[in-house]
Amino acid sequence: MTQDLARIRAFVQVFDSGGFSSAARQHGRSKALLSKYVTDLEDYLGVRLMNRTTRKLSLTEAGEAYYREASSLLQQLDDLDATITDQTAEPRGMLRVSAPRNFGESTLAPAIYHYLLKYPKVTLDLRLEDRYVDLVDEGIDVALRISTLADSSLIARKIADMHVVTGAAPSLLQKVGTPTHPEDLRHMPCIVDVNLQGQSNWRFVEDGKTISVPVNGPLRVNSPLAARSAASMGLGFVMLPSYLADPAIAAGELVPVLADYLPTGQTLQAVYPHRRHLAGKVRALIDHLVDWFATHPIH
Repeated sequence: MTQDLARIRAFVQVFDSGGFSSAARQHGRSKALLSKYVTDLEDYLGVRLMNRTTRKLSLTEAGEAYYREASSLLQQLDDLDATITDQTAEPRGMLRVSAPRNFGESTLAPAIYHYLLKYPKVTLDLRLEDRYVDLVDEGIDVALRISTLADSSLIARKIADMHVVTGAAPSLLQKVGTPTHPEDLRHMPCIVDVNLQGQSNWRFVEDGKTISVPVNGPLRVNSPLAARSAASMGLGFVMLPSYLADPAIAAGELVPVLADYLPTGQTLQAVYPHRRHLAGKVRALIDHLVDWFATHPIH
């Protein structure tokens, strides 16, 4: 059985690498041994799997069908091995994590750093940026996203509930009045954070239904911290995640408005690419964050 797997693995490695020489370099085996394994496999099956020339290697029709099944089988075996190993081994290695900048700096960082203290064999590459990150193309293991929707090409796990706050400086409320309905904001100055879902179409809920209110004002900015600063100076109303709004409210810089109309359902999610096996270091991080935010609620 071991010899059969070695032959199958050699066949897949040679095709994946583009040839016997490159496969030998990548996997630390001799070209002659790989060639022998592939020839033995073809003899055993009684069909030619590969067309070999001095410049090109291609699969026969039988080889293409065998490659699809064989590569899937080897992936399942590798996943099984990794699963068993991860159950007993301490998380280790490089872990690449993506998160929104302001959330990462203000709220996520302490949770992440406690994870590193708990698992010192993990090395973290934490990328804080306010743009859409393609996890597969950029080699990200897990991304923390604040959203109501999960990308269908990704797997998501809820970490914690989130909510937004609409507010304005006391000076602005004295000047233009306090809105009593979301539609009032159509005619009032607003600060638009273009990172906010919907951008200048702010979403509220009335009688269980979502309503979208187009807003505008003196400033569009791609930073919720900058939007909060502008609102605190009285330039307009602002919609912010609670973890940024609450400190300004506590300091008297902002006054919350329209609390009865604010949407719920936003969550902090950990998203990662579709994989049969989730690496132990990723699973450990997600479990840690769920536990952390259960005792450190996001206000």
